[in-house]
Amino acid sequence: MDKIWAKAAEGLLSAGSLEKMAGESVTLHGMVQRIRRLGWGAFIVMRRHDGLLQCVIGNEGNEKLLEKLSEEQCAELSGTLQEADIKDASINPSTVELQVDSGRIIHDPEVRPSVDLAKKVLDLHIDTNLDLRPLSLRHPMERARLKVSEALTRAFRGYLYDQGFTEIHTPKICVAGAEGGANIFTVEYFDRKAFLAQSPQFYKQMGVAIYERVTEIGPVFRAEPHQTSRHVNEYTSLDLEMGFISGQEDVMAMEMGYIRKALQLLRRDYSYQLQLLDVNLPEPPDWIPSITLRDAHEIAGEMLEEDFSDEPDLEPVEEKAVCRYFLESEGCEFVFVTHFPREKRPFYAMDDPQTPGDTLSFDLLFRGLEITTGGQRIHDYDMQVEKLRRFGLDPNEFESYLMAHKFGLPPHGGLAIGLERFTARLLDVENIRLTTMFPRDVKRLTP
Repeated sequence: MDKIWAKAAEGLLSAGSLEKMAGESVTLHGMVQRIRRLGWGAFIVMRRHDGLLQCVIGNEGNEKLLEKLSEEQCAELSGTLQEADIKDASINPSTVELQVDSGRIIHDPEVRPSVDLAKKVLDLHIDTNLDLRPLSLRHPMERARLKVSEALTRAFRGYLYDQGFTEIHTPKICVAGAEGGANIFTVEYFDRKAFLAQSPQFYKQMGVAIYERVTEIGPVFRAEPHQTSRHVNEYTSLDLEMGFISGQEDVMAMEMGYIRKALQLLRRDYSYQLQLLDVNLPEPPDWIPSITLRDAHEIAGEMLEEDFSDEPDLEPVEEKAVCRYFLESEGCEFVFVTHFPREKRPFYAMDDPQTPGDTLSFDLLFRGLEITTGGQRIHDYDMQVEKLRRFGLDPNEFESYLMAHKFGLPPHGGLAIGLERFTARLLDVENIRLTTMFPRDVKRLTP
């Protein structure tokens, strides 16, 4: 038993480690991605936890192994790592290959793959791709997209930890919706009605009086019947809330720091995925421009020769136009838009005393798409009760939420970043379902 535990605790040899081990003997396991048979033996590409490894198997002594090998087998191969000049960009590392001395088949698949995972690009209709997700995600480019998503969450968690944030885990079955409205899923909770969380907002606000700065990475649910390339009904939200702020600018500055960290981490640790996906990664911004919604309407109106001044929010064409404007004028691919009207923001958004009717709130746009919503929240009990009533809501139904205000909250604010949207814009993927492991939308509940 001790030997089993010791083997599990050893971890896995990374691609980076293999690059430095030319001349050493190793035993590696993985899935057989593809096989190219030749007269003297075969080239095997093994899919490992962090990339693909080319393996060379000669006929002598390996006749039975070569005869049994097929795609998607689980296999264990032993041999010597040797330096190699491999042109295939999907191979990681591309500087070494495994000269196989022996091997064994651990498990055979029941059927052969129904799609060719050896192709450079998995050229499938999106519906077919999503229907076959347990198989299609094995393709190198599909795997790489999710690794970029991993980088964004890894940077978020690491950066905020360094900034004094405490990670929390909030309920996803709630008595009320944080955003209000009809876009909320109802569930039967024993003898009463409950809802799937639209946001961890209420609990984040409670958390600022406990830890001052809190963060969560988790699922949120929106019962919106959208069937667009930018909406899904369950997505991953990167949330933070911070107390003792002087204004929403403190929250925006925190997000700028995170974005710099994320882009630096991607460039440092995910070069293989970036190269494989041919990603045009932005430079980490030293600053991000900020404009009001009115200014955004004016900029978009001039560029598109259309009047948007009466719109309470940004239209998708405006988001694209505003981003194009700042890319051309400032060389920046990000832009904050602030001061959205009261009716377009939730009841907990702080009103701006300087511009009545507007809120101290913001969106962050990136490459033509809103990826973040945030702002300053109401921390005063009486003010929050009054705004609930102004929204036509009964404060008695928000008793547990208002308890935090009643016992005192510091001035605070926060934000939520849509992980799938951020990933999609970084990778220039039009449909965010392709940056989601198993998406949920109006029509899709499986796999």
